[in-house]
Amino acid sequence: MPVLLRAAALTHYSEVARSLGLDPRRLLADAGLSLNVLKEPDLRIPADRVGELLERSAEVSGCEAFGLRMAESRQLSNLGPVGMLVRDQPTLRESLAVLTRYQVVLNGAMALVIEEAAGVVVIREELAFGRAGSVRQGVELAIGVMLRLMRQFLGPQWRPRRVCFTHEAPRDLSVHLRVFGPCVEFRHDFNGIVCARQDLDTPNPSADPAMARYAQQLLDATLHAQEAEQSTSLLDDVRHTALLLLPSGRCSIEQVADHLGMVCRTVQRRLSEEGTSFSEVVNKLRVELAHRHVEGSDRALTEVAALLGFSAPSGFSRWYMAQFGCSPSQARSAARDRSH
Repeated sequence: MPVLLRAAALTHYSEVARSLGLDPRRLLADAGLSLNVLKEPDLRIPADRVGELLERSAEVSGCEAFGLRMAESRQLSNLGPVGMLVRDQPTLRESLAVLTRYQVVLNGAMALVIEEAAGVVVIREELAFGRAGSVRQGVELAIGVMLRLMRQFLGPQWRPRRVCFTHEAPRDLSVHLRVFGPCVEFRHDFNGIVCARQDLDTPNPSADPAMARYAQQLLDATLHAQEAEQSTSLLDDVRHTALLLLPSGRCSIEQVADHLGMVCRTVQRRLSEEGTSFSEVVNKLRVELAHRHVEGSDRALTEVAALLGFSAPSGFSRWYMAQFGCSPSQARSAARDRSH
């Protein structure tokens, strides 16, 4: 089953594409998407096709900040009922909790987690489309939208302590500096926003409890309709959790089960019922991430090994050879030859 997201993820796609001299109709068709997806925000469409569309649009236009430019004009209303519920929470902390809870409704490819320690908050967003290739545009779009959401509460001039990306810096930083300010950094081991704990507890003066109750009812009805069409899959939850835990080196079934509030045997049984296993889920994620970081970046291979959850580069090299029939350095060299 393909990973799906709301067509609202493509809000402002046409405007940005046309401003850069592109034909959005043709690019949508090339990605296997109908022009109707731009008119029906609640349609559920394949996430991998959206990822392909964004990366191709950035490549053809020469604009490395294509996804970020789409994020610049986003509103909470673009998130549908989830956005309504987020908007009327009493604090930013509670709004982010709502967003975390309902993230799968918006984007099945996105994993979102909020971590707090020593007065600092890290909001991590990671993407896995289930295919090889870059996710740069999708990640920058997601982080840009998150910043827009936070500024709804904290004011348009608010800036986080840091905005972090795992990918390389673009050649032209002007859009990133305009959106994020000088706190944007690249080649990190996670994608996300770092801020102070007190930012999350900022009161929302425009919170409307009655509207929040209405939005909750609307959202519950939407979820009920979706669940009537397809059963909830534990596989998505396991994928998202494993994606977030891999760089920490703690991506064991015990750790994943603990994060999901379940016991290992239940996770194993439920995955077996869906025709897979925990090791297969982790291996598929590693294959996708390996393509992304080995062939699509200049990050040191020792760093790539750590991002994929290997405790030693030698273990990563053996795994890579078994998966692809060549060493990581050979694969990177071949990818560079193909691009020249």
